[in-house]
Amino acid sequence: MAGRASPWPPRLLMLILTLMASSLHLSHSTDVDVLLKFKESLAPNGGDAVLQNWVAGTTPCNVNVSLWTGVICDTGDVYGLQLEKMKLSGLLSIDILVDLPFLRTLSFMNNDFEGPMPKIEKLPALKSIYLSNNRFSGEIADGVFKKFRSMKKVHLSHNQFTGRIPTSLLGLTRLLELRLDDNKFEGPIPDLRQPGLYLVNMSYNNLEGPIPARLSKMKASMFEGNKNLCGPPLDISCGSSSSSSSPSSKLTPALLVIIIVIAIGVLLAIIGVIFFMLRGSRKQMEPGLVSPSITKKSDPSEADKLEQGSVESSGGAKKVAKEEHGKLMFVKEGAQRFELQDLLKASAEVLGSGNFGSSYKAILFDGPAVVVKRFNKMNGVGREDFQEHMRRLGRLSHPSLLPLVAYYYRKEEKLLVTDYIPNGSLAHMLHGRGGSNIPPLDWPTRLKIVKGVARGLAFLYEELPMLTVPHGHLKSSNVLLDDSYEPILTDYALVPVMNQTHASQIMVAYKSPECAERGRPSRKSDVWSFGILILEILTGKFPANYLRQGRAGTDLASWVNSVVKEEWTGEVFDNEMGGTKNGEGEMLKLLQIGLGCCEMDVEKRWDLRMAVDKIEELREKENDEEDSSFATEGEANTSKAMTEDELLLSTNN
Repeated sequence: MAGRASPWPPRLLMLILTLMASSLHLSHSTDVDVLLKFKESLAPNGGDAVLQNWVAGTTPCNVNVSLWTGVICDTGDVYGLQLEKMKLSGLLSIDILVDLPFLRTLSFMNNDFEGPMPKIEKLPALKSIYLSNNRFSGEIADGVFKKFRSMKKVHLSHNQFTGRIPTSLLGLTRLLELRLDDNKFEGPIPDLRQPGLYLVNMSYNNLEGPIPARLSKMKASMFEGNKNLCGPPLDISCGSSSSSSSPSSKLTPALLVIIIVIAIGVLLAIIGVIFFMLRGSRKQMEPGLVSPSITKKSDPSEADKLEQGSVESSGGAKKVAKEEHGKLMFVKEGAQRFELQDLLKASAEVLGSGNFGSSYKAILFDGPAVVVKRFNKMNGVGREDFQEHMRRLGRLSHPSLLPLVAYYYRKEEKLLVTDYIPNGSLAHMLHGRGGSNIPPLDWPTRLKIVKGVARGLAFLYEELPMLTVPHGHLKSSNVLLDDSYEPILTDYALVPVMNQTHASQIMVAYKSPECAERGRPSRKSDVWSFGILILEILTGKFPANYLRQGRAGTDLASWVNSVVKEEWTGEVFDNEMGGTKNGEGEMLKLLQIGLGCCEMDVEKRWDLRMAVDKIEELREKENDEEDSSFATEGEANTSKAMTEDELLLSTNN
């Protein structure tokens, strides 16, 4: 029997493959041409100086790794541009970018661009636009957002825009963030009703009229600075309204049918949720994701138990179904590449099981040791927003931040991969040494740790201005120490992707006093957490109740009070802390900074910049006062005798 002829003649098949390769090359060449043309438009106003590696003959992307400054890559395509803080000026010709088919996000924040609103309507596939802190001016066309179907984040704050807020914003059904603060907008606020909209800032404009009902539960500070706005959350009444509801009429047959249909739908949804939960509980009985050769550390210290709260340790993890196995997505430049299967085959050790999930140390075959963290409460956003946030974290680079190496996305759980830091956490060094031969941390080392944490936190505030709490979970167990005892922050900037209900119960920023009063953190909530960390470092006391689940602010406030009410002598400090000779005055200054950061009244609480500046002035010994703004040399000698009244927090306000 003769063999069946191939449906694709060899020459035709070769031609098709050649055309596909040419098309791919043409696509990347087009990206290069567009970006170089855009660079040329920026050249007269600083573009050449800051975009020196945008060179013809090179490629901007290598899979997910950016090779050109400010370019965000996704599987080899230009996904976004992040040209921030580059001192760029002049007009922004954004319409040049129309030939980048996969462009989804643009950020030109913190530059000196001027002129009218850029023609973003030419790029209807955009999902986020960041133009804050420039000098754009003039009115924005009412229909500028009309063509967008996937826009989620619009940041136009700190410019000079005038006129009315575009009503085409009402059509952005997926809108999550809208920042229009510090402009000159006038007229009423459009009746924004998007269900996912969680951040709206209209402060310091010339707006008037009632605040839409959908926005009435947001912070009052988001609407301050508008003389003629009224209604909740502002304490300004809109006066008597004739909106009294008419007497309820009898239900019509049609309305009754609708109610019955809705009730049946709700019942079916409840049944579906119960079925899903039962199915999930069966999955937990299956073998774990990590190799069964994993061994758990024996005899965990008391501090380790306290850090984990009251959560029971689960030895196994859910098995990822074979058909759902995805790829590890690498976001750290220069990181050694490996696959998910390499992690599964690696020898591993359980480092801990906490409120968010479990952590494992995995030693790759012929590769580095990494830490894999499994998160099962990271369902705050969908796949695309999650990936975008991970890419943003991957671009962060600072000596005091543990870089994110890679991530793995699955709807039910996520994996974050970081480098392994062998020295462990600050919490272990302060509270978990037990009977080991490891010496306690001395004063110079503790001061170095505080300074490093301050710098890392300041970097997060600077690089992530869109986040209310740039860290969100700052505590001693999330401060790692390298071989030189330099601090490295971990688990930062995760609030946007966490399940918000779980975050509000567990994350440290949600324990601040303002959360107890207002139900949500503020820009100073991380400062509160930093203050607690400073007190913990100085006193050696572990704020155990503060790390457990409970009512926000209550347990922690009493712990702060217990520190404040101590005798103001050397006894307030950790008696295991060496190297304190001639340093007590500087230690008291740091204690004062910690208490300033822990101020119960958020308006009186120090801001981060002030705290960082004061910390940078501190020295190991008090005889080096040349740059200090705390006290003169004579005052330093009496600082040891500070009374409780001089430093007492206003915790009773």
